[in-house]
Amino acid sequence: MERDGVERLLAGAGADSRRLRHALALLCEGRWWTLAELVRQSATSRRTVESLLREVVLERDGDRFRVALVDTPSYQDLLAVAAPPEDPVAHLLPHYAHVLDRLTALVAKAPRARHVLDHVSATPETVLRRALLLGARFWLPGARLLCVGDHDLTSLAVKLVHPETDVTVVDVDERVLAYIDEQRLGVRTRWADLRLGLPASARDHDLALTDPPYTPEGIGLFVARAVEGLKDDGRVLLAYGASERTPMLAFKVQQELSELNLVYEAIYPDFNRYFGAEAIGSAADLYLLRPTTKTRPAVQSRLTRQTTAIYTHGPQSVESTSEAKASSGGSGSPLSGRPASEVVGPAGFEDALAGFDADLLVGDWPKGLSQPRVRLSTWLAKPYAAAPQRVAVAVPPGLEAALPRLLLATRAAHVRLVGTALPPLPKALSPVYEVNEAGEGILDAVRRPQPEGEADTVLRRIMDNSHAKLANTWREALIAVAAAQGTSLTKNEARSLIREAADWSDDLTPLDAPLHRLSSLREAVTRTITALTTTT
Repeated sequence: MERDGVERLLAGAGADSRRLRHALALLCEGRWWTLAELVRQSATSRRTVESLLREVVLERDGDRFRVALVDTPSYQDLLAVAAPPEDPVAHLLPHYAHVLDRLTALVAKAPRARHVLDHVSATPETVLRRALLLGARFWLPGARLLCVGDHDLTSLAVKLVHPETDVTVVDVDERVLAYIDEQRLGVRTRWADLRLGLPASARDHDLALTDPPYTPEGIGLFVARAVEGLKDDGRVLLAYGASERTPMLAFKVQQELSELNLVYEAIYPDFNRYFGAEAIGSAADLYLLRPTTKTRPAVQSRLTRQTTAIYTHGPQSVESTSEAKASSGGSGSPLSGRPASEVVGPAGFEDALAGFDADLLVGDWPKGLSQPRVRLSTWLAKPYAAAPQRVAVAVPPGLEAALPRLLLATRAAHVRLVGTALPPLPKALSPVYEVNEAGEGILDAVRRPQPEGEADTVLRRIMDNSHAKLANTWREALIAVAAAQGTSLTKNEARSLIREAADWSDDLTPLDAPLHRLSSLREAVTRTITALTTTT
């Protein structure tokens, strides 16, 4: 058999031909492969695998292929003689076949990946092995784990394997948060756009795990937020992969990690496998990182220069925002990296504020405007000191998911929202705001009058205090209802009624709550009012 091309390819790769030899060994096993399967199994980039396939004589069956069994002896002296680096938890997998079956079903039914969020689904085996590695490396009973983004559903794997672990997920994707809650495995869910901040209820964890967008900007942001969510002696587990052809990309990412003054306790090569991401071999390493005494100051410094461009696709990709900024002569918004005219939509700044005498500007507005202003992140982090009645909010492209929270963060009578693709107001906010279009890319949200009726009054009080803990506001409102009825209700009695109606309500604020929780809030409030009446 002619094999000169294979030999030249292997010789050219030198010591790094180990990947190619492993892929060749897989082709010679007698098993049929698709390109995606071979890429994932060998953890080798698609381009590198394709270079091998061009030199090997294959037999084919549709989109599947292999080296013919009669030809495999010709390649035996070229094959890798050792297995890939040992999987530290491979020996545990046979004991968790039932968990793998459950995870396989959960991953299959999970919300579809969103291209603009750089979603690529990890395999069920990967999320199970993450849970097993956590348990092999750390003592998990009673430990607190924070999943910084969790499209892969690692949180569910951890609860299935280590049910005594306290697990919290923060994510910008409402579908992911709702799906995790539907499984009722005891995972806490919090909404957060990490470019704008980390919820206060997502702090003080022992461990954090993240599989972020694979850009230096995305890695830097997600790891910085993971550190924010840790105790001083915590650890961060990071999934990150790059093609063997592009070591400079990995170098830039590792520079981001170095700037955060993190210690590399371990790197598990090719630990994570994916459905897709063939450009990086459908695989990623798993980093185990430990903060030092210099990490938190570095994190704060990193977050002060945060932009929203962290993805590889969509309106907030690093490439598209860089091109847009360059085309505008560098006059982009500090927050978004987009030209100022794009941040506020086609109407432009002057038209957006025409006929609207704003007391306060939120977000990125031109310096020439005289009104006081506040950053989006500050707006969400704490109540504004004054009480403005008319607020204008610039919503940058890619941050539209924050719109409900930007509205909840104020009690202003009239809020004007300005952006390029503003979504409709979710029904969960309809008890508070009436919204109308005021022009292209402009929405006017007018605060509704205070409602009548006990349940509606309690619900509105909760929504009006969006920076406060939801359960605390609910408790005080229930006590007030009881007093109006001529009865007394202790704080402990009120807490008990709330936990029975909404066991998810502890510690989070309305700003942190996923929309599906806010949507179910009126029904839960009504249950506590009914229970209060029955009890008293």
